[in-house]
Amino acid sequence: MNENEVDVRYEPFKEIVVMQRNLFSSPDYMARFASIIAGGKTAGLYWTEGVVFLYFPLPASTETAAKALVESRRVYWTFVGYALMPKYQPIIETKEKIMVPVIDMSSNPMFRKVANWLKEQK
Repeated sequence: MNENEVDVRYEPFKEIVVMQRNLFSSPDYMARFASIIAGGKTAGLYWTEGVVFLYFPLPASTETAAKALVESRRVYWTFVGYALMPKYQPIIETKEKIMVPVIDMSSNPMFRKVANWLKEQK
């Protein structure tokens, strides 16, 4: 097979299963959480649709997750932490002067859908 015979196609996930979620009271608390779980290393957050969040996917190395991904195009996020942040800002600085970068993912339809779903949760 030569390189001219390669097909490229886009097959987005059909479903994201969120196993646990936590709404933080502010972007500041969200940034603090991200910093703590990263063990003091730089951790990044995602932003779109007025929501700042991070997620932990179930590794596709587990047999169940790999099967769901391939057969059903379903992924599992074991935890999603989020806070409402109406206006995008590239850095959240906490009271402790921890600087947490925020990546604007507004161009990603999947992330926009997740953010809108998170806003509907009570």
